[in-house]
Amino acid sequence: MKSNFKADLSKELRLSSLLDTYYQKHLKKYDFERVSELKKQLQGIDLILKDKQSGDFFFVDEKAQLDYINESLPTFAFELFYSKNGVQKQGWLFDVSKKTHFYALVTSIYSDESDVFTSCNITFVNREKLILRLHELGLNQSFLEELALDQKEVHGKLVLERLDPKKEGYLYFSSTNKVEKPVNLILRLEFLNRIGVAKRLI
Repeated sequence: MKSNFKADLSKELRLSSLLDTYYQKHLKKYDFERVSELKKQLQGIDLILKDKQSGDFFFVDEKAQLDYINESLPTFAFELFYSKNGVQKQGWLFDVSKKTHFYALVTSIYSDESDVFTSCNITFVNREKLILRLHELGLNQSFLEELALDQKEVHGKLVLERLDPKKEGYLYFSSTNKVEKPVNLILRLEFLNRIGVAKRLI
């Protein structure tokens, strides 16, 4: 499987300019600074928001559905685990080394021309609140880790007792079609809004 790293990077750069125009328009209470330093990006910081009144800082990790251009998906994939050299590694959702306060989930990305992104939706998710709500549902890190280890050979959707797969979410194992074999928690954007951990910006 070949890497699409350079193509993805090019898409991300083009998308970031569209996102910046949306932030300027809809986040008037905040100054924002785009982060280019790799060390900070690896800590889950793509953007720093600063409250103009209080001076408080918030670290934002942008997650974009760049594999689904000109499509509108009702769900988003939160990475729980992935494999590297045959070893299961911690995905970004529960990774304690990440300093992320908010995820900016970028969905419904539309492009009229091959190199121009014209519109998208942005949903802000409070990471701490999301993890707390999952914990309350019994979907904490250790439970999900155990489940992922038990289901190593599974490929595809795994329904969880604690979530309605049609209205809330489910687990998804990509064990045969992706090199990193990620295990993702697929959650509906509507569900995230309903449980009070997310807010649609646009």
